[in-house]
Amino acid sequence: MAKRRPSGDGMVRKKDGKWEARIVVGHKNDGSPIFRYVYAKTQKELNEKLLKKKNEYHGIELTEDSNMTVGEWLDKWLEKYASLTLRENTLTGYRRIVNNYVKPNIGDKPIAFITANDLQKLYVKLKNSGRLHYHPEFKRELSNGSVLRVHTMLHKAFDDAIKEGLIPKNPTLNTNPPKKKKTEMKVLNDEQLEKFMKAIEQDEIWYDFFYTELTTGLRRGEICGLKWEDFDENENSVTVKRSLTTVTDGKVIQSEPKTADGKRKIYLPESTAELLKKRKQSSNSEWIFENPLDPKLPVVPYSAYHRLKTILRHEDLPIIRFHDLRHTFATHALTSGVDAKTLSRILGHTNASFTLDTYTHVTTDMQKRASEVVDNFIEDLFGKDFENLG
Repeated sequence: MAKRRPSGDGMVRKKDGKWEARIVVGHKNDGSPIFRYVYAKTQKELNEKLLKKKNEYHGIELTEDSNMTVGEWLDKWLEKYASLTLRENTLTGYRRIVNNYVKPNIGDKPIAFITANDLQKLYVKLKNSGRLHYHPEFKRELSNGSVLRVHTMLHKAFDDAIKEGLIPKNPTLNTNPPKKKKTEMKVLNDEQLEKFMKAIEQDEIWYDFFYTELTTGLRRGEICGLKWEDFDENENSVTVKRSLTTVTDGKVIQSEPKTADGKRKIYLPESTAELLKKRKQSSNSEWIFENPLDPKLPVVPYSAYHRLKTILRHEDLPIIRFHDLRHTFATHALTSGVDAKTLSRILGHTNASFTLDTYTHVTTDMQKRASEVVDNFIEDLFGKDFENLG
């Protein structure tokens, strides 16, 4: 039996007027070596390339599985790694990314030879023409956020590929994915909010839903996922235990809240609590907001957004995202005097600093008003000439 050649062992020779070298970078299941090759016109150039290659694979022991394709690895990764750590809706989203964006473009390439340049070309292609269905405004262009999600998933998958001995380094590290454009926060002002409230008062099906949203600031998946078992009539509270997400095929997935702080109890305004008590009396569903077409099922998150857009268009109001209703609640809560720490707990944020950072536009105005209050206080206490002292 031939002696097992250690990783890093190599050979240099001149063949057909060119210099070539190879080094051992791992071993197959039967112990035979896995080689990587470098080529150059001169011995000096070859030695430089060989040193670079040795440094690249230093401490790396590739396995026989390093010959699998990117597509084969991603299928294995989703099953072996992602399924154990990710929420179901995130896992579903990753499967869609793999099948729709990655496999059709680089799925057949050997994972051991995928480069940062391959990935950069993928990002550019997806950005320019990756949208699956033609959009009248964006045509085939994929958003920066969508391309960035592809990059994020690949980064995680390639990190785990290193642990499996498939590649020496993560090729995503030397790429420049597009930066996600910050979505402008839109908030309904007092006049717009009043107009919206009058509109939903005429909507027997959706009034309770949108009134509850505007008085709690729940995430769309959270309010859709509320059950009557979550509602405590005695203390006028709801406990957020789950979130619903609509995936591409229309299926609704139930999962735990986004973060540990997302599991929380919210004390309801009296008007909201009374509204839910009245609703419960006539409900035949386990869900607080049931599907209008099938009470056995919860309201579908996408349907809530579609209804919101319909109301906004009908009332000639700004077209906002559903999440902007949450921002509307938070903004009005802060301006009404609710402190950031309390609001943070209501919203399910990890900490109050995140809430303050998110609503900087509000807290800045509050600080200005606070300075005016202090200024008036100083004037009342010391007189108007105080500012001229010293």
